[in-house]
Amino acid sequence: MPISLHHIVIDAHDLPALARFWAEVLGWRILSEREREVVIGPDESAPVGICFMPVTERKAGKNRLHLDLTTAARDREAEIERVIALGARMADVGQSGNESWTVLVDPEGNEFCVVRPKETLIG
Repeated sequence: MPISLHHIVIDAHDLPALARFWAEVLGWRILSEREREVVIGPDESAPVGICFMPVTERKAGKNRLHLDLTTAARDREAEIERVIALGARMADVGQSGNESWTVLVDPEGNEFCVVRPKETLIG
């Protein structure tokens, strides 16, 4: 059997707060909450979740890996506003303004993008 993706791990200064933010953004829930690990996912049987692990230092520099999120084209701007209301902020990472994505940062400064729907990217 080939190896498979289990969790995406995000270092966090405030594990519970960042996990709650991402659970709200994705419509997921907290599956496990321990002192040094918080796991979120759509449900216990989901093939992949996000795990938050503690770090003492604050984020510095641009992420080397980030999440791309998507929604229906008609809902994209409303979803961006919803995520901003949850605590995200717009980010400038050198975009030209003509991109098919919007760059945001979560409450701890981790970049992520809201991209156009996948069906518009393929084909």
